[in-house]
Amino acid sequence: MRFDIIIVGAGLAGASLAAAFKGSRYRIALVEGRAPAPAPSGWDSRIYAVSPAAQGFLQEIGAWPHLDPDRLTPVYDMDIRGDADGRLNFSAYDSGVDQLAWIVESGLMQRELWETVKRQGNITLFCPAQPQQLDIRADAVSLRLVPASASGVLTSGETLEAALVVGADGADSWVRAQAGLQADTLLYGEMGVVANFECAQPHHNTAFQWFRPDGVLAWLPLPGQRISVVWSTPEAHARELLGLDAEGLCRRIAAAGANRLGALTPLTPPTAFPLRMMRTPRIVAKRLALVGDAAHAIHPLSGHGINLGFLDARELSRALLELPEYRDCGDERALRRYARARAEEVALLQWTTHGLQRLFRPQHPAFSALRNLGLNLTDNLPVVRNMLVRYALG
Repeated sequence: MRFDIIIVGAGLAGASLAAAFKGSRYRIALVEGRAPAPAPSGWDSRIYAVSPAAQGFLQEIGAWPHLDPDRLTPVYDMDIRGDADGRLNFSAYDSGVDQLAWIVESGLMQRELWETVKRQGNITLFCPAQPQQLDIRADAVSLRLVPASASGVLTSGETLEAALVVGADGADSWVRAQAGLQADTLLYGEMGVVANFECAQPHHNTAFQWFRPDGVLAWLPLPGQRISVVWSTPEAHARELLGLDAEGLCRRIAAAGANRLGALTPLTPPTAFPLRMMRTPRIVAKRLALVGDAAHAIHPLSGHGINLGFLDARELSRALLELPEYRDCGDERALRRYARARAEEVALLQWTTHGLQRLFRPQHPAFSALRNLGLNLTDNLPVVRNMLVRYALG
């Protein structure tokens, strides 16, 4: 079965990349192990802060207009606190923008992107399917699949051929491993504890973040008087939080946030995921490119992980759509252009979040004074503060 591009992984980055080729000359094979989960009765516990640049990309590919506006929350202000009276505030109004970010449920985006690619005539979706063997030759790539039937019994799979294969299959990327591309992983010994709550007081579309001795606590606004909480904290403390009953967890999180929004009521049970930084020195190779978590992973304190994936998809699709028809989409120059376009932002965010995680981890008083002084100095320099906001907007 012949295609132009094979995308392995139909998560947020992979599905958005496929959707970006709507109406193009490229024939796309999209390989995914399972369809998105049905919409929950309540709120998805996995929440993302989507930057205006990423939101613009989702608008371009036709996914954003179909999202339920009643489940989207614009962020107008950010209130960041250190562990010793340090404070930094960002304002959309002061920076001359409509909003700093949009808070969106992961599942909501995933389901809409899934429907978007299913509506496109130039995409063939293979799901449920698992890759079995990848061969990269000078003139083409071939991917043998082991699809799963509805009963879960494995059957013999198709062999797909294309000019380019894209790994969008997550941090433990099978495609990256098959291509022999190195991935350097740093485990932080921390977990991100996530849950949603109803709050007694309105959040006024403000995102709150505290750099605490026990980790980084973020409250992200949801529609109405609701918030999504992400607490990046050492594993032992994370397991302690997960072991609390609902009432105890509400009290602990409210107190950790100085009771800014009053009493909390649980909306979803807490879950947790391990935190790590992952660098891939090369995100392109002969007839191969990586996007999203297959290409990089960062500490969640910046809230930019998913935005990196969306902007990977934007830049790779642009590089390939600009190719003249006589050059195939596995062209090395186009792939190198994509890699160069993404190198600076990814490296800057990786090392900035890593540096902040390391800076706020030590409990020595000298470190505490230094880092809180930095927050206050930045807050008192509007030019610098607004520059940081505009960079974050993309």
